[in-house]
Amino acid sequence: MQDLTPTPDALHDWPARRLLAAYEAGSLSPVEVLQSLEAHVGRWEPQLQALYAPDFEAAHAAARAAEARWQRGEPLAVAVAGQRITLDGLPLTLKENIATRGTPVPLGTAATALKPAAEDAPPAARARELGAVLFAKTTMPDYGMLSSGLSSFHPLTRNPWDLRKNPGGSSAGAGAAAAAGYGPLHVGTDIGGSIRLPAAWCGLFGLKPSLGRIPIQPPFAGRVAGPMTRRVEDAALLMAALARPDWRDGMSLPPQDLPWLDLHLDLRGLRIGLMRDAGWGLTVEGETADAVDLVAARLAGAGCEVTPIGPCSTRAMIDGLDAFWRMRSWLDISALPEERRARVLPYIRAWVDRGAQLTASELYQGYSQMAALRDAAIAACQPFDFVISPTSPVPTFPAEWASPIHDPQRPFEHIAFTLPFNMSEQPAATLNAGFTAGGLPIGVQVVGRRFDDLGVLRLSRQLEQLLADRQRPWPQPPGSAQPTS
Repeated sequence: MQDLTPTPDALHDWPARRLLAAYEAGSLSPVEVLQSLEAHVGRWEPQLQALYAPDFEAAHAAARAAEARWQRGEPLAVAVAGQRITLDGLPLTLKENIATRGTPVPLGTAATALKPAAEDAPPAARARELGAVLFAKTTMPDYGMLSSGLSSFHPLTRNPWDLRKNPGGSSAGAGAAAAAGYGPLHVGTDIGGSIRLPAAWCGLFGLKPSLGRIPIQPPFAGRVAGPMTRRVEDAALLMAALARPDWRDGMSLPPQDLPWLDLHLDLRGLRIGLMRDAGWGLTVEGETADAVDLVAARLAGAGCEVTPIGPCSTRAMIDGLDAFWRMRSWLDISALPEERRARVLPYIRAWVDRGAQLTASELYQGYSQMAALRDAAIAACQPFDFVISPTSPVPTFPAEWASPIHDPQRPFEHIAFTLPFNMSEQPAATLNAGFTAGGLPIGVQVVGRRFDDLGVLRLSRQLEQLLADRQRPWPQPPGSAQPTS
């Protein structure tokens, strides 16, 4: 039986379903949880700078409304696959590029002309419909085009495991906030690794769902929204809440009534592909390779058939995609007035400048590599139930850098394992496989076949249990007493 006794100093650390059980039992109120969370954020935030537009006054009003609904026995909920799904009274953050009505959307850059968003984007709308208590947005780099907490608009976001280090990006604030214990539920977005990389570098679970599984606005090839949480079960709850229809996303999938909270999976006989080499990009660092090999060994020990496989992408594919994205970003940035264009992060301006020299032929060839990469990734995964790999070839890097090599002419060297599965539209997750000798988290990526989001969650839950001995206590605010167990 779950212990539902409130511990005021630790309520912000409770898993989502434990909080819901306590709300239902009447032993705990959403107001008490938010009070604990606000105090905890106050201790951490001056160092982390993970939040944008926090609004605890509005959050307390939402928590009081949720408290009243639980007292009446009428929480906001929907039925999904025969299960009652609610977020009523649960603290939540959303990445700042997920629009929320009344809050400007700077897209991480000082070049944006700020104006309040007219309406909630689909993930925000679904979360509020079920009573989630949105207390803040989270930071991101300029236009979401960096795997970093570096931004021309937001203060520098840091990694709670080591404040000298980067949380990753572009869901930088979400990664830092989740690892620091800013409540159980956080939502990021991903177009090349922007959920999985910060989740990996912050020791979290992060799921990049199948393209269109969670409706988003605006939609774009490869772009998804997904959960970033400390626990797989919390991510499953978010998927149940957010993977519901919204007509505004013309790329969204037909709705499916999936049993998101059923995370059982028999590992015996599963066919697992082990991708150690991405085929290009940075060399996989030794401690990372060892951690992923250990994951493979434990899967084999649990009855899986683990088979090494080769890369699914090539340098030509990535160079083409780089050219296409440079041109797309150059067109956006060059259209800005000079004064605003000058505010864009210098690294981003240096990256997009080559877009001005690209020919129509180079642009078309670059765009065509998205399809080539999709087909290659799907083909590589087809013989297997799942594929595992490093999430990143290297641990995190200095907080002030834009990427692990900090070179705008080599921007994608660290996303060789994540990017292919955005283009292939497959679900892919990361979870913590252990730590470096210096105490930095190491992520292992789990990739499923197209549309098998639930399977990825289920395998991730089994891995979470198999790797329990590889975990460490979560970081605490500077000056706080460290946990002993």
